[in-house]
Amino acid sequence: MNGSEIKATQKKYSLQSWSAQKGSDPIPVAKAEGIYFWDYDGNRYTDMSSQLVNLNLGFANPVINQAIKDQVDQYCFLSPSLGSEPRAALAEKIINLMPDNMGKVFFTNAGADANENAVKIARMFSGKFKVFSRYRSYHGSSFGAGNLTGEPRRYALEPGAPGFIKFFDPYMYRESIDFESETQATAYYLAKLREQILYEGPNNIAAIVMETITGSNGVIIPPEGYLPGVRALCDEFGILMICDEVMTGWGRTGKMFAFEHFKVKPDIVTFAKGVTCGYVPLGGVAVSQEIADYFDENVLSCGLTYSGHPLGCAAGLATVNYYRDAGILDHVSQIGLSLGEILESLKTKHPCVGDVRYIGLFAAIELVKDKATREPLVPYGKDPQGIMKQIVGMLKDKKFMTYSHENVLIVAPALIIDDEQLSEEMLKMDEILHQVDVLI
Repeated sequence: MNGSEIKATQKKYSLQSWSAQKGSDPIPVAKAEGIYFWDYDGNRYTDMSSQLVNLNLGFANPVINQAIKDQVDQYCFLSPSLGSEPRAALAEKIINLMPDNMGKVFFTNAGADANENAVKIARMFSGKFKVFSRYRSYHGSSFGAGNLTGEPRRYALEPGAPGFIKFFDPYMYRESIDFESETQATAYYLAKLREQILYEGPNNIAAIVMETITGSNGVIIPPEGYLPGVRALCDEFGILMICDEVMTGWGRTGKMFAFEHFKVKPDIVTFAKGVTCGYVPLGGVAVSQEIADYFDENVLSCGLTYSGHPLGCAAGLATVNYYRDAGILDHVSQIGLSLGEILESLKTKHPCVGDVRYIGLFAAIELVKDKATREPLVPYGKDPQGIMKQIVGMLKDKKFMTYSHENVLIVAPALIIDDEQLSEEMLKMDEILHQVDVLI
């Protein structure tokens, strides 16, 4: 097929996620390498969101490609009950990268079923059924993960399953209180969470689930002391702490896992995306040794045909080794400083930029109508005039590919981007923000 045929056929026969189908406009991709991809007319686009913040090592990484090819030559699939070298080796590798309290991994297909199985495991282990998660969160769109999700993408699943309780993020920029410090904010948010735990009954609560750093809902970085405070609440009330590292894991923030920044040890960690960079679908649930030991004598009522798929695990093993062998974490920490400086400059320069938030190569630009009042450019859960879609389209016209959510633009390029590439692309963002200034 040529490009036009691909687009027409896909629009006719394939349903596009999160879209009214009439307006879908897929770019037919002819080739891809590094941080770039090309359409059938030879136009080059820069991937500034790592696709769906998962393509951490960019397109066509030869090490990952070769690992998949080698596994194809051995065998492509084995039942999860059989022994597979890549499955065994990747599980060992992951646990060795985790804190010393972690014990075993249950492999899944992606992030949504990782979060669903984490909830199941927490409920089986604890004997309790309520699960806390935050309003500005996305944990997946399947039924269980969608109930865990707090933002508007959960609405299509409602009325939902019982036992899913929402609480508020430590979203200081949008808080009505003008906190004097992060420490004061942390004390406030922890006190409200503790109060809600008491109202819901600690003996009923199996787990508190959090994106370690809220992802597509705004890259909301917890204030100082917040995650250790949640850990302390979990310990006080016998609640499991689950960190969703689906988006922040595997080097995105400059650490292998984002919770390392905050010096906490979760009881359960979910992951996907960057474990294979999407080359083959794979996710997983890492559990503490205590939880792993529980299932020595108790049936683990979790199962997936493709759990620990050999191709996925082979890709995962190559990917995880590459992060260390290529010094990706150090690179992200260094270039993340450059990104931070650029973002702060944009915040100072543009009336439409209310706030910027960033850690490593994980960043968000929050757009407002008025810096003083912090009125968002579009209201929460609504964009009746398609303003954010228009802005993303303006960036697309400059071949800067990313996405928006609510009033936020995501900037999360592949972890292999260099300073020259970053500067070139963020100049495009600067140009578009000048146009947004005029819109407001």
